[in-house]
Amino acid sequence: MSVPSELKYTKDHEWAKKESDTIIIGITDYAQSELGDVVFVELPAVGDQVNKDDSFGTIEAVKAVADLFSPVSGEVVEINEGLGDQPDIVNSDPYGEGWMVKIKVADDSEWNSLMSSEDYTQHIG
Repeated sequence: MSVPSELKYTKDHEWAKKESDTIIIGITDYAQSELGDVVFVELPAVGDQVNKDDSFGTIEAVKAVADLFSPVSGEVVEINEGLGDQPDIVNSDPYGEGWMVKIKVADDSEWNSLMSSEDYTQHIG
């Protein structure tokens, strides 16, 4: 199970990567393996406002449908359009091409409240 040390994590199994004032968000390797084969991803529209810990979309797999939760508050500035045609990229490359949204952060302190890779590894046990 891959848990890259340069990323931050949520208890709901999203990962976050900071690039300047923007956070890139996806689901973890653990989450995609628990869900199974991803068949559909519903994402917000560019320009939508999201709040920390609120659902910003859903991910549908053969086994289940799950909400996606935002690790930070802010404005959606980009979505991964490629997931519309190839949602299974989330399974094969969850930390790379399987990213979901980019959010311009409203409150930078929210970044500091996210889990480290060590904390997340303990969380998933």
